[in-house]
Amino acid sequence: MGDNMTSVTEFILLGFPLNTRTQMLLFGLFSQFYVLTLLGNGVILGLISLDSRLHTPMYFFLSHLAIVDMAYACSTVPQMLVNLLSPAKPISFAGCITQTFLFLTFAVTECLLLVVMSYDRYVAICHPLRYSVIVSWRVCIMLVVTSWTTGVLLSLVHLVLLIPLPFCMTQKIDHFFCEIMAVLKLACADTHINELMVLAGAVSVLVGPFSSVIISYVCIFRAILRLQSGEGQSKAFSTCSSHLCVVGLFYGTAIIMYVGPRYGNPKEQKKYLLLFHSLFNPMLNPLIYTLKNSEVKNAMKRVSLIQ
Repeated sequence: MGDNMTSVTEFILLGFPLNTRTQMLLFGLFSQFYVLTLLGNGVILGLISLDSRLHTPMYFFLSHLAIVDMAYACSTVPQMLVNLLSPAKPISFAGCITQTFLFLTFAVTECLLLVVMSYDRYVAICHPLRYSVIVSWRVCIMLVVTSWTTGVLLSLVHLVLLIPLPFCMTQKIDHFFCEIMAVLKLACADTHINELMVLAGAVSVLVGPFSSVIISYVCIFRAILRLQSGEGQSKAFSTCSSHLCVVGLFYGTAIIMYVGPRYGNPKEQKKYLLLFHSLFNPMLNPLIYTLKNSEVKNAMKRVSLIQ
């Protein structure tokens, strides 16, 4: 075992096993998606900061979701684009560990922000008269800070357990970025504790929060159906459907990836699901909020008229 271990200074990301022409095609396509992700979420941030009518708790949470989505994409997509151009170009050990840490931080933070946003909609629809008291700005800031802090701390736990591990001479990571489970497979030591912590973390940020979201929306839909006004029902459904679509996309792919049945080639399936998670999810979120939310569309019209 000692002969097979080395002081690893870099890794090679294998990415997707494709021919050169396909890789160049995907490079152009993914580059456009990446730009759209940054522009779309940037527009959401700009609208919220420029339009005073969007200075509410709901859009305060949405602005942080947009920041997380941009950061989430930036943590994985640039390296993937580099790999498509130069498949043999290595990533340093420090760069790989940093990428793992950032990916985990933003993933956990987004999970918790989606729960916070569902709680905000629950209070707004089920307890409208007490909304300003329950969801005060102090509470909003506390919830957002808690989400970010939990994401950082949970990722640090994984990082502290990962860095001391000895790595084998095989330095090829079968992934398009330094995903923690793919990195652990290269370790020449017992990774049982690491894998157990990853599982515990996944359960705590996926199963628990997703259950909370489901319970919140059951209460929300019951409250909406009790509304007498058809216009009120329509507005409530419009506001909640945007968030529900985002929740479905994010948690749906994550649960399929970590909890769903394993068949065919699990490693390849996980790669494509993580690709959707890190590239398409952040790109689709601003489109969903723009197309499904009348307040955002009206804000776009008002800002365009000012310009």
